[in-house]
Amino acid sequence: MATKKKSRTKAPPRKPAKNKSSAKKARKKTASKHPARKKAANKSAAGRPARKKTAKKRLAIKISPASPRIPSKQPIIVQPGPPPGSVPPVEEPSRREEAIGIVIHYYSHLGVAVVQVNKGSLSAGDTVHIVGHSTDITQTITSMEYEHQHVDQAGAGQSVGIKISDHAREHDIVYLVK
Repeated sequence: MATKKKSRTKAPPRKPAKNKSSAKKARKKTASKHPARKKAANKSAAGRPARKKTAKKRLAIKISPASPRIPSKQPIIVQPGPPPGSVPPVEEPSRREEAIGIVIHYYSHLGVAVVQVNKGSLSAGDTVHIVGHSTDITQTITSMEYEHQHVDQAGAGQSVGIKISDHAREHDIVYLVK
């Protein structure tokens, strides 16, 4: 026996209801959905109504007046200082020192600082004080060179290489100790 295939036909699209009573039913259905959701939300799992949420009491923070030892009319002044464990500040040069130049380069493998002399003159045997952010060196000049030639004196406008014992950095200030 041969089976017949059923043909599927599409159902015609639904048209909006023209009847007033069917429109009212549609409105009732949509209106009734919302209160049901509210009722379900207000019931707990056991079917009892849920507890009402009560407002949490906020703690009132009362600001007490200043202690009797400190008058409240005068502000407290706190002096800023270095944080604990920090490097102490670099001391200012004494009045016996005169700034004569700055370090423009440092060759670490040679231990030589290139100093741009801006004021006065610098000669072998002078004591210099090199001061910077993390540099504080005081020493006597034993060796000084200008364009790979040993020189004994350098004037303003010259850049000379000075052999120093410790690490210097660019922009460190060079003072001549008198």
